[in-house]
Formats: sequence, C-alpha cells, structure tokens
Amino acid sequence: MPLKVIGAGFGRTGTNSLKVALEQLGYDPCHHMKEVGPSLEQINWFDQASKGEVMDWDKVFAKFEAAVDWPVVTYYQELAEHFPDAKVILSVRDAEDWYNSAHETIYAVSRNVPAWLKWLVPPIGRLIAMVNRSIWDGVFAGQFKDRDSTIGVFNQHIEDVKKNIPAERLLVHSAKEGWAPICGFLDKPIPNTPYPRVNEAKEIKRMVMVLKVLGWLPWVLLVGILATVLL
Repeated sequence: MPLKVIGAGFGRTGTNSLKVALEQLGYDPCHHMKEVGPSLEQINWFDQASKGEVMDWDKVFAKFEAAVDWPVVTYYQELAEHFPDAKVILSVRDAEDWYNSAHETIYAVSRNVPAWLKWLVPPIGRLIAMVNRSIWDGVFAGQFKDRDSTIGVFNQHIEDVKKNIPAERLLVHSAKEGWAPICGFLDKPIPNTPYPRVNEAKEIKRMVMVLKVLGWLPWVLLVGILATVLL
C-alpha cells in the first residue's frame, strides 16, 4: 500500500507519540525505528539505503500506511516524491531540549553498543553501521557532539522541509498542540482520548547503562580467567 503520511521530524521530537497518534487515526501500522531493529529485512533495506543504493520504497513500506522517525526522516524528500499523495508532518520541539534528549538517549545508545556484541550478532552490527551512516555521520557529518553545530543542523532541517514541501501538503506540529492540528490536516475526527504522550527517555537511559556494563563484560571474564589460572 502507498504511504499516506510521511514524518519529516528528527527522532526525539515526539515521533513515538506521533506514531501512536497516527495509528489511532487509522494509519496502522506506522513505521518507526522500532520496526527496524527487530526486523532483519528492514535492517537490510535501510542498510542498503544508507549506502546510496536505489530502493524499492513500495516494497520497503508494503505493510505500512505511515512512517515517522529515523531512518525514514533521512529520506523524507525522496519519499515525498515517490508517494506524491502522501501528506508530510514535521514534528518539532525546542532545539536545546531536543539536543539534550537526543544526546542522552539515542546517540548514547549508538555509541555504547559493545564491539563484541556487534561482532557476535551481525544484524546488530549492520543496524548500528546503518544508523551511523545515515544519521550521525550522514545528517550530522560526524559532529553531533558539537552542540552548536548540531542545533544548527536541526534548525536548518526545519527550514529545508518548509522549503522543499508545498505548504498545502505540510503540517508543522508540536506534541504540545495535541490532536486538533493533526486531525484538521488529515481530515479526521478528533478522538475522545488525550493525545498520546509517549516518553521513553528513562527506558533508553537504562538501556545505555546496560550497554556500558556489557562493554566491560569481556574484560571482567578475562580477569576472572587469569585469576583462576594464576591462582
């Protein structure tokens, strides 16, 4: 099925809440990074895309009616051209808040996956390599730790989307604005339930801590083996 809604906002701008909201409005399922990690097929497709290969986007999104978050955002303009009837939603938030959130969560996850785990589980290695190519080394040119530079990229992206997507096809949306703008834009009735407020920051930060511990695991095992041998 062709995509009906394309998200153009960076990850950590309320994209998970937007995913849930779109699914409640009938665009179910909605593609998100959550769908990439567990799927070897999705990992391989976006790994190919990050290498600049020509993609069969109809095949990639055959099961989805909408798509938000990374890695989709990297290709929002190409997708908008491929699915000309799809509407585009640019999720936004305060740039400083966004940087702090992204730095402490999704960037930290990418930087703390142990090398031994990527070697032992090849799909994880491909997933992290894809994320690095398409996001950290791609969108942010390897300069994500430079706060000013990265916030500049964030703000420029917003302006680029506004320039590249016709106004009648684009909605700039903050999660704080809730249902009304989205429902008006998509011509959908406003649900009786509150707009979703999905914040995974705590869970992601716990994941980062686990990854850091796992990073030390081979050294702990080595010390244990050496102690056993020497004693």
